[in-house]
Amino acid sequence: MFKSSLTYVTITTVILLVLTVLGALNFSFPIVFYLTIIGQISLIIMVYKVLTDNYTTDKTFDDFYEDRPIKTIDVKAENENYRR
Repeated sequence: MFKSSLTYVTITTVILLVLTVLGALNFSFPIVFYLTIIGQISLIIMVYKVLTDNYTTDKTFDDFYEDRPIKTIDVKAENENYRR
């Protein structure tokens, strides 16, 4: 996914950010409209490319984030009174 799909994600993100800025600055309607159409087509192509990319990994949900491993914390409360 890193090389091929990341290119499509970057292009789509840039198109949609430019569209947002142009819309906020009240550019002419045809420019914003056609850029919206291009952004929507780009979004569909991006989703297709990301989902059909030949990417495999040996990571599982148990690995979570590699930079912050999940550690179990034992919390023992003393004198808990439960309402009945």
